Amino acid sequence: MLKIGRLAQQAIVAASYLAERYDEAGTRVSAAEIADARELPRPVVAKVLAQLSMRGITSGTTGPTGGYRLARAPKDITLFAIVEAFERIDARPMCPFGPNWCGNGEPCPMHDSITDVVEHVTGFLQAQHLGSFVRAKPDGEKRSLLQRGKSGRSNPDV
Repeated sequence: MLKIGRLAQQAIVAASYLAERYDEAGTRVSAAEIADARELPRPVVAKVLAQLSMRGITSGTTGPTGGYRLARAPKDITLFAIVEAFERIDARPMCPFGPNWCGNGEPCPMHDSITDVVEHVTGFLQAQHLGSFVRAKPDGEKRSLLQRGKSGRSNPDV
């Protein structure tokens, strides 16, 4: 069965923060800031950002003015691309009746249901993108979810 591992989940969490902070000016955010804001271990955030950088999802620079940013616009980065950096998504799930059942004659009674679930999850991850973490301000500018109240309504004081 397709299961999204903890590291892939943490990568989505870190990338969602970068999506909230994304701007055309190229503002960079430190791994420590992301870790603290999302309550993740700093070494884990550094690890996932480096892995995402190798996949062209983030870009990072070192030094006092360094940090990370998304390598492309949030709407151009799917959750599938992030998960794929940490998980082998193309692997066929193991048949619950054992490795020698499906593919050797009639499929097992659960084959079609399992296949449907895997396709549904894959489709969901491909359809969702980091642009979901950015909202429009009333004047048309981007507004991050951090600038919204807990109820999800706009917070005019921010």
